[in-house]
Amino acid sequence: MSIRVVIAEDEAIIRLDLRETLEEEGYEVIGEAGRGDVALDLIRELKPDLAILDVKMPVLDGISAAEKIISIAPVLMLTAFSQKELIDRARDAGVMAYVVKPFQKSDLIPAIEVAIGRFRELQALTGQMEVLGEQLEARKIIDKAKGRLIDEFNMKEQEAFSFIQRTAMKDRSRMRDVAEKILSGELQP
Repeated sequence: MSIRVVIAEDEAIIRLDLRETLEEEGYEVIGEAGRGDVALDLIRELKPDLAILDVKMPVLDGISAAEKIISIAPVLMLTAFSQKELIDRARDAGVMAYVVKPFQKSDLIPAIEVAIGRFRELQALTGQMEVLGEQLEARKIIDKAKGRLIDEFNMKEQEAFSFIQRTAMKDRSRMRDVAEKILSGELQP
């Protein structure tokens, strides 16, 4: 499966050169734009595997566009500007790689691969954080339900936990669902 790329560069000749370089290396260019706002729309619509953005573009600059799409695709900044302030802004916007023009294929391709790799790692971590957050929330609800069983039905903590666990197994449901029924008063021992 080839990597799908959107290019946003206001200079047509550079955009063409970039397209040729990427296609020679096996990447698939699925969209091109000369303005930041058009790039933003393309990226939202096409959901590429990578967005390559120039910093200076009409209507919406590349860093501002990056801030809006960083959860959709990794962003590689390709620009003639290497001032620290721009690099800091790009970093703070979540840009995964920054390549200064004129670029060499030997600089561009590793930067692309690193950007995509880092983005995938970040997505995996985000997914793990969501799962852990859900588990923590479930644990809190189960603990509240145990507390209610202890307070209202004079159960010991282990008894309350066992009741929730057995009921979940018997009903083929999650312990969280049983705990929510206990808390709503729908279920009593």
